Amino acid sequence: MGILHEARKLGLPLMNVVRFKGMPILEQLFLEEKLLRTSSDNWCIVNDGTNTPSIVMGLSGKASELLELGFVLRDEVPVIRRFTGGGTVIVDHGTIFVTLICNKDDVPGVQPYPRSIMSWSGLLYGQVLRGIGDFQLRENDYVFGDRKFGGNAQSITKNRWIHHTSFLWDYEVKNMAYLKLPARAPEYRSARDHSEFICRVKEYLPRSLFVEKTTKALETHFSLQPVNSETIGAVHEGGFVHTTSLLTKQELKDALASSLESIAHSS
Repeated sequence: MGILHEARKLGLPLMNVVRFKGMPILEQLFLEEKLLRTSSDNWCIVNDGTNTPSIVMGLSGKASELLELGFVLRDEVPVIRRFTGGGTVIVDHGTIFVTLICNKDDVPGVQPYPRSIMSWSGLLYGQVLRGIGDFQLRENDYVFGDRKFGGNAQSITKNRWIHHTSFLWDYEVKNMAYLKLPARAPEYRSARDHSEFICRVKEYLPRSLFVEKTTKALETHFSLQPVNSETIGAVHEGGFVHTTSLLTKQELKDALASSLESIAHSS
């Protein structure tokens, strides 16, 4: 049985799997962007939590529209603008990150367009969560019923794409006060506040089992090759220019001033 299994795997494209625990999310995003743009391999990056609570916005996100900047500045919460699109999240030790970086030709049937990639990823996590909760892909979110537990973002280059997900294994209710209700929200949200809109994966299955089931599901598409997290460290050194950036305190203060000015003009 083992020989047959290995023989079957030989026909699948190779995917490097690297696992981190508590890697700072800024470092993770730097690494992902460099692997997307400079590597020709397929990658799965799993990061089990990030040590410092941080806010991560999409590439075109505006802090003045998305964040309660007074609270963010008061508590000195780092704000990162990542290189991919998507919405705004606050991440911490309770977040599990899973990133897939793929050559478009290694995922048959998936077109290099957001909707096609999302459909494929929805089927992949459908395997992971089969029989657990009422899992669905709804308007680019992973949900149990009508409550979100996974937010997604993507970037597509000529021959490759990245799909990364922040899974809310757990979250601190107080941290949600840093986020405004976005003007553009999924229809199914129905203007619910954060506490009514999101849920915790830990209510459905153990943390280690979730990661194990994710790698098992990937084995139906790729031949997985573990890579030591220490050996990959050198990949994100050197002269690569990142699009991902940490917003400065001055940028956040300017955004707050702009937000207060627009409120004053509208009243």
